[in-house]
Amino acid sequence: MEKKKQENTPTAVPRQLALPFTYQPRFIQSEFVGAKSNAIACTWLGIHSTRITASDWPDRRLLIWGEAGTGKTHLLQIWAEKHDALLLPGTVLSQNNPMYWSQQLRNNTVKALVIDDADMVTHPQALLHVLNTAQELAMPLILSGRLPPSRWDINLADLKSRLRAIMAIKIERAEEALLRILLLRLLAERQMVVASSVAEWLLLRLPRSAAAIREAVERLDHAALADGGGVTRELATEALHDLLSDPSAELCYDSKKSTVFNKDRFMLE
Repeated sequence: MEKKKQENTPTAVPRQLALPFTYQPRFIQSEFVGAKSNAIACTWLGIHSTRITASDWPDRRLLIWGEAGTGKTHLLQIWAEKHDALLLPGTVLSQNNPMYWSQQLRNNTVKALVIDDADMVTHPQALLHVLNTAQELAMPLILSGRLPPSRWDINLADLKSRLRAIMAIKIERAEEALLRILLLRLLAERQMVVASSVAEWLLLRLPRSAAAIREAVERLDHAALADGGGVTRELATEALHDLLSDPSAELCYDSKKSTVFNKDRFMLE
């Protein structure tokens, strides 16, 4: 009796492994987008002009605050590079003894100091020593945080009073036009292939904050690498199901008002 031929059954093609390459954002002045939301911060930092310098700041100090993703780190890195400043993440101040960075400022030729995410410092004495040393040396100092200093979780009275004395500039939430540019730029930086219709679909459904846009692009990048293809509505719906509003709704808009994407610059289909 002739044996039955084994039927060919389709097998699921395994998804590609998403390799853990570290994404490094580019923080250069030519790629910073000025807008009404960040105009005051840009003015005080002298980003687009030199009319205001550190000598114009009260006590040569400035504090930039605003929610995550509003461009604080980008602005601080531009200023630090322009003025040859030492830029430290706030978490670094908690990794040594309280006097370590204060001594470093005294023993090295540091022209200016920038502390990003200063509200993340878990050792208030270290930040207090740095503030005092910078003042003694007449060193320009910039801090950043997500909240104004009055709302930082600090119990050290001396540090609280010094922080509240620093001129604080708020970066407002990004405007619609800025969110659009941010989405396209982040997609381009990661060399992601996204049709303009999908980008529009995402813009209409993602939360209106820069932090949400950044999180969405990071998730899409990981999902696209694992899937081995481009970003489609289906993939975006799966990867961003908890971020999107009405992901199943069809996109309807007036073609005369739709955005024309620069394919070369933003690598969109």
